[in-house]
Amino acid sequence: MTRWILCLTLLLAACSHDAGDIPRRVDTAPDLPRLVSTIVVPVSARLADLAAEINRATPQTLWTIDKREAACVPAQRITACAIKRKDGSCRIGIKKLKVTPNLSCRIVGQAVRGPIRLSGNGSVLTLTLPVRATVSAQDIGHVIKRETATGAANVRATVRLSLARDWNPTATVRIAYDWTNPPGIDIFGKRIVFVETADARLASVIAGLERSLPKQLAKLHVRDRVSAAWRQGFAVIQLNREHPPVWMRTTPQALGFGGYRVRGGDLLLDIQARTLAETFVGDRPSAPAPTPLPAPASGLGQQGLAFNIPVLAQYDQLEPVVLRALEKRAAKGISLPKLGAVDTEFGKVTIYATEGGRLAVGVWVKAKLRSGLIGETRGEVWLSGLPVNEENSERIRITDLKIATRTNSKTVNMLIALFDDPQTIDAIRTALTEDFAKDYARVLAAARTAIASRREGDVLLSANINKVTHGKIMVTGKGLFLPVQAYGTATIAYRPAR
Repeated sequence: MTRWILCLTLLLAACSHDAGDIPRRVDTAPDLPRLVSTIVVPVSARLADLAAEINRATPQTLWTIDKREAACVPAQRITACAIKRKDGSCRIGIKKLKVTPNLSCRIVGQAVRGPIRLSGNGSVLTLTLPVRATVSAQDIGHVIKRETATGAANVRATVRLSLARDWNPTATVRIAYDWTNPPGIDIFGKRIVFVETADARLASVIAGLERSLPKQLAKLHVRDRVSAAWRQGFAVIQLNREHPPVWMRTTPQALGFGGYRVRGGDLLLDIQARTLAETFVGDRPSAPAPTPLPAPASGLGQQGLAFNIPVLAQYDQLEPVVLRALEKRAAKGISLPKLGAVDTEFGKVTIYATEGGRLAVGVWVKAKLRSGLIGETRGEVWLSGLPVNEENSERIRITDLKIATRTNSKTVNMLIALFDDPQTIDAIRTALTEDFAKDYARVLAAARTAIASRREGDVLLSANINKVTHGKIMVTGKGLFLPVQAYGTATIAYRPAR
């Protein structure tokens, strides 16, 4: 009687778990978004070098004067009165009488400059030009042989740079100056100032500076540098060599002028490159084809590098972990409710991706009741579970783990009862719990190294990762993928190899 009750119990247990198909294998590829970055392409020049070019292009003697002035000292006049009143006021004949004639002279002079200096702070570039003028009035009224005056002025130029559509620098120059010591002489008690004469000459010097400065800036060869960086921006970079091989493909989309900065002794022009960053897992992707250098664009957005770094747990790495957990469970002894002790042997474990973002786990098993009431049962049991993780967590756990199908016996299936056992289920769930911390640290370190400094010809890519976020776990054909988004800064600089 007891035997029949036991058989009936097993039969009812079998009926409560409908047989189903083995979970269908899917080869889902990781869905990694294409991220857009804005990378800085700096063009730099030493202010000292630029100042040296301007000094070479600007003559030491700025202007000279040599001309005859008919009224170097204007005629002196006094007021005369023909008839005065008793009170001393003039009654008739107020008249100005010339007491000295106009005194002619020859004006001879020149202005020389000191060293032109470039400085700046932030986005303001300042040019300073010291000027020293010497002006002589010679042969004054054929009486005075010579009188010499000296003066000093500081010319200051505030320069704001931009780029034309052909990538050549343009400069908006605002120039002002003042005479710290206006040139002038005193003759016969009258002060003669030569500022107007000097100003007329200085105006042409200022106009020359306005024309010369953009020409000197053109020697930065901005277009050549930007063009080289643009070509090298079409690249494929290996982020991780193995487990899994990961590649980042960068495709520049647009370039724009992000302004300029004066930092220390350098002038930095920030060119921004909007770049598409795609991540590939497995084989190296084809390199993107470079396109011609476009005209400068505007509104490229905030600077920053963004790309994906997938961290992979391959299924063949998880399979032995599950098998070891089940073997430990069997070694401790398994006793099932209403059935008693079971001698169990676990064999091959197979794990792959199945539908619904779930994980399929197949376990080969052989079991036999020690009581001998039921003969040896063997077959393959399939389960499925849903991997989940919290945002920004590297720890993956399996939820909703349940039997998907069974094989071997359609009537009395002791395997169903075995895998309904909470301790067995817990052993599998625990084995499938994956902590990506070590893999994450390894892959991130490899990616940092790959992008830290990478030379392509005369162009140097330098990048730094300063922020990392984790997404939701992805069940793919290659394994469990933890999508990691890396953010940082990057520059593509023209650095000719020596």
